[in-house]
Amino acid sequence: MNSLELWIETLNQWIWGTPLIVLLVVVGILLTIRTRGVQFRYLVYAHKLAFTRHDDSAEGDISHFQALMTALAATIGIGSIAGVATAVASGGLGALFWMWVAAFFGMATKYGEAILAIKYRVSDENNEMCGGPMYYLERGLKSKPLAVLFASLAAITAIGTGNMVQANSVSSAVYDLFGIHPIWSGILLMILTGGALLGGIKSIGKITGFLVPAMAIFYIGGGLIIILMKWQYVPEALYAIFRAAFSGQAAVGGFLGATVMQAVQMGVSRSIFSSEAGLGSSPIAAAAAKTDTPGRQALVSMSSVFITAGIVCTITGLVIAITGVLGSQGADGSVLDGSALALHAFDEVLPAGGLIVTIALIPFAYSTILGWAYYGEKCIEYLFGVRMVMPYRFIFTLVVIPGAVLSLNVVWGFANMMNGLMALPNLIGLFLLSGIISRETTAFDAIVRHESIKKS
Repeated sequence: MNSLELWIETLNQWIWGTPLIVLLVVVGILLTIRTRGVQFRYLVYAHKLAFTRHDDSAEGDISHFQALMTALAATIGIGSIAGVATAVASGGLGALFWMWVAAFFGMATKYGEAILAIKYRVSDENNEMCGGPMYYLERGLKSKPLAVLFASLAAITAIGTGNMVQANSVSSAVYDLFGIHPIWSGILLMILTGGALLGGIKSIGKITGFLVPAMAIFYIGGGLIIILMKWQYVPEALYAIFRAAFSGQAAVGGFLGATVMQAVQMGVSRSIFSSEAGLGSSPIAAAAAKTDTPGRQALVSMSSVFITAGIVCTITGLVIAITGVLGSQGADGSVLDGSALALHAFDEVLPAGGLIVTIALIPFAYSTILGWAYYGEKCIEYLFGVRMVMPYRFIFTLVVIPGAVLSLNVVWGFANMMNGLMALPNLIGLFLLSGIISRETTAFDAIVRHESIKKS
């Protein structure tokens, strides 16, 4: 490990220490209580809204579905494929359990973020909707410093988490499978990214609305086939996941083992990376949605956590567990990590299984880059105005190439670090504005009851 990697790892251990993990869990529990278990009460209704409802006459730029796909574009894919593999490779199989725990409470957190994003959104000089933590921190909490801090950190995080990690995972998978040098993958992604960003959120919404469902079905289908083929190992794998969550993971193969704390840290941090619950990025997309009331889009946003962590992350983790590839080494003798580990797990069972992962990773990564580009530019617009959006898009597009060629540890370490820093002001805002979230939920409950009475 070189000095840069060591420095980043040290910072991550400090940032993702007990205080931030406790704050994430406390906010999730608080919002679960104050919304009266919204993730239980409205889980089915939330998914129905996401895929069937259209509030075309309501204020906003894109549909519920496109807002969900833009949010999923920034979460499903790299976070739930390479991110899960990285969590397991560092924290053991127990990290998957703590991902589930964080996601469970994260559903209420993401609901609360979207409620506030819609309530405090504004229209800019281009007549596009702008919202997210920077707006509810300023307009709801009356804290301009926290709003500026969040927007500044989020604009940088978009470049690391939303750009460099994606390019790195794709270039790594393409190199492992086809032997193509990472620079060429980076150049291709850069050209595709620059072309799409010129069209703004409506262009991004259309692209992600097509790519994300198609690739999710493709990847989930491949993973389910492996699980069905190895169904007899599933109970043993689940037992290993629960056991490692509370007792740590013993060394196996090239895997050096992991403590319970490592499992918790990796599980919670990767859960946030995958679902973005508490991070503060996805409400920026939620704010652009056409919706007649904040509650409806909040439920749609909440459903993305279930899809990402409850389905895609679980499939990735189970495939790694039942194939027994944890601790496997590559041709160069290094322990497999990230997308390379997921690719190897699929290859163990399916002919050309690695090809499924790679084919899924490329459009997932591309759609993730687009989703995060929108997050970053909205933060830049908040800080400096519309005139700085185009320069930011140019810089964002160029950074794809270094992301593709840097080492995995540096890229993922930087992304983890920025995720933690970005989450802090957002979590403070959610905690202090939980009363408003509760009142909005009560009002929404009344609307749903009234609609139910009218239908009956």
